[in-house]
Amino acid sequence: MYTQGTKGLSRIKSWIQELIASADYEICVEPDEFAYRVGWTVTKTGFGSRRYRDPRFDQLRAPRRVSEEVS
Repeated sequence: MYTQGTKGLSRIKSWIQELIASADYEICVEPDEFAYRVGWTVTKTGFGSRRYRDPRFDQLRAPRRVSEEVS
């Protein structure tokens, strides 16, 4: 008698993972393309969620404190 065992479960698991990856891609394809087009970095943080960052924020400096002159 032959049973599928873990081989069958492995196939089902990989099929579900492919469906999830496909759905994630379809949900986020437009915002990702926009972000890449304007030069942002994109980090996947979970299903259907991304973190978009404009690298120009790294170039900002803290404003200098102006010392007040007391006369």
